Amino acid sequence: MKTSKKVSLVVVLMIFVFAACEKADEFNVNTIEGRYIGTLTEAGSLKSAGGVSSVATTDITKTSKSEIQVHCYGDEIDTTFMLNYFENHDSVMVCLNGENFANMYGHMMGAENMSGGMMGNHSNNSSGWANHMNDEHRPGDEHFGGFDMMGKSFGYTFRMQTGDLHFQGTKK
Repeated sequence: MKTSKKVSLVVVLMIFVFAACEKADEFNVNTIEGRYIGTLTEAGSLKSAGGVSSVATTDITKTSKSEIQVHCYGDEIDTTFMLNYFENHDSVMVCLNGENFANMYGHMMGAENMSGGMMGNHSNNSSGWANHMNDEHRPGDEHFGGFDMMGKSFGYTFRMQTGDLHFQGTKK
C-alpha cells in the first residue's frame, strides 16, 4: 500500500513538472522582447567604405500575441511604430500592419485570401510566416526586417524620403 502511494506521488510530481515546463508562449526560450544595441547605417552605403553609420538602440515590446512595438532611437532617428511578427523556423519575421500595411501593399490585411478565409489553406507543417505570405501577400511584396533567434539579433530597414536607414543590433 505504501509503495502505491509513493508511485502515485511520483506520477503526480512528474505531471506537475512536465506541465510547468511547457511553453507559456511560443517564444518562451528565445523571446524577441528586449533591447537591441547596434548601428544605424544609410542603406546602400558600406560601413567599411566610409558610409554614414551611428550607434542606435531599438526597444522591442510585445503588445499582443502577434504584434510588437518597435522604438528605435539614436542620433539619426527616434521613431516608434507597430509591426506584426511571425515565427519562421529559427527566425521571426516582421511585417507592417494597419494603415502602413495598406499603404505599402495596396490592400488591408485579410483581403488577399477571401476564398478560404484566414485559416483556409494552412498546413500543419507551414510556419506562421509561410501562412502569412500565402494569406496576405503577392509575389514580390517587400519586407523590411526580422529577428535572427540564433544570433539574438534584430535588423530593420526604415524607408525614408531622404534615403533608407538600416538598423542592425544584438540583444543585450
